[in-house]
Formats: sequence, C-alpha cells, structure tokens
Amino acid sequence: MNKAELKAFLDQKAAQYEHPKFLESDPLQIPHRFSKKEDIEISAFLTATIAWGNRKSIINNATRLMELLDNAPYDFLQNHQESDLDSLSNFVHRTFNGDDLKYFIKSLSNIYKNHGGLETVFTKNQAQNSLQLSISNYKTIFFELAHMPRTQKHVSDPLKGSAAKRINMFLRWMVRPGERGVDFGLWKNISSSKLSCPLDVHSGNVARKLKLLRRKQNDAKALLELDTSLRKLDTNDPVKYDFALFGLGVFEKF
Repeated sequence: MNKAELKAFLDQKAAQYEHPKFLESDPLQIPHRFSKKEDIEISAFLTATIAWGNRKSIINNATRLMELLDNAPYDFLQNHQESDLDSLSNFVHRTFNGDDLKYFIKSLSNIYKNHGGLETVFTKNQAQNSLQLSISNYKTIFFELAHMPRTQKHVSDPLKGSAAKRINMFLRWMVRPGERGVDFGLWKNISSSKLSCPLDVHSGNVARKLKLLRRKQNDAKALLELDTSLRKLDTNDPVKYDFALFGLGVFEKF
C-alpha cells in the first residue's frame, strides 16, 4: 500500500472500531459507568493501571475495585479514614496488590487535595508535540508521599525508556473527543495532537506489518517512531489509529 491507500485503510478501520459496541469487551466500560468528572477520571486511571493481561479479568477486577471504593471513587478519596483502607488489603490483579492500591488511594487523594486533581497535573509540562514529559512529571508527584519501592513499577516513566502504554491509554480516554461514545473528551487543556499511541503487543505487531514501525522492542524509542508515523497520517488526531491497530490485531488477527 502507498501512503494514501494506507491512510484510507486505517481511517476506515479506526471508524469501524471506535464505536460504543467496542466497550462491551473493553476495560474502558468501567469509567463509562460514572457521570461525575472526578469519578470518571479516577476510575479510568485505576482501571488503566491494572489493564494488562486478560481483558475479561481486567474488567472483573476493575469492577471489584470500584465496589471496594463504594462505587464512588472521588468521595472515597476525599473522605476515607485510615481504617477504611483495610478493606482494600486483599485486592490483587497480577502483581498489583492491596498495598499498592492503598498507596494509590493515598496518592490520588493528595493529588486532588493539594495539586488540583489529575487534569491539572497532567496539563503541566507539556512539550510542543508530546505528553511524555508530563507523564514523567506526574510520576514524580505521584510518589512524593512515603511509599514502598515495589509500588513504583505500576506507574511508568517514559523518560526512563518505557512506552508507558497504560498511561498513554488513560490520556487517550480523557483527552480525545467523546462524540463517538468511546473516549470522553473531558480534558480541554490538552490537544489530541499531543497524544501517543498506547503501544502494546497487538498494536506493535500490526504497526510493524504495516511498516509504521520498524523497531522490535515496545519501548519509548518505538513509541516515538510510531507516533511520528501516525502523525503523518493525521496531524490533529494521530491516536485515533489506536482503534485500527488494536482492532486489526485483537479482533481480526491481522
């Protein structure tokens, strides 16, 4: 395929998969259960944090996580007592456990009470065409409280070589327009043009087959290469192609 044919193909696939029925089997369904801005972004961040492995398991565990927060995550952050965190002790999703979750709740509470909330923190330190510096800055703020070293592995730092797949996915959910009923478009101070594709096994393999990506590892250098390729196809909304790459990989075994 030449560039025009590739763009037409991916535009069609992106439109096909960016559809509400996509939510039926995707963890993004979790924040769609809420209507308050803060509930949406907190549930989305926590869901994205555990979004690796089997998608059914992710959805089940994210549902349980919301139940532990009384299905009112912002209210829980704002008003919980130390003793309320005891109920989180037995939560586990792969290597993310109750101790990690308790720190996440404490840190998110700190971010809303002392840093203006998730949107405010991620809006700072934007580069001209990237949010990777913002993500690194977010991690610094996130771990400013006393914490166990093990918990740091659950928040990626792109400046240390990570593709930061789950945070880039979370940012897509928050920033991209919500007219198609999938992403939310909640955050107005970040342009969709600065988003990076959530690079994982599926999107990476499809991108390589389509010659959008040559680097073999799914790391920060690969992400920059893929972002560069996708921005040539759509400068304003390059990450819409995440739907195409993911759909082709997961649903069509491309």
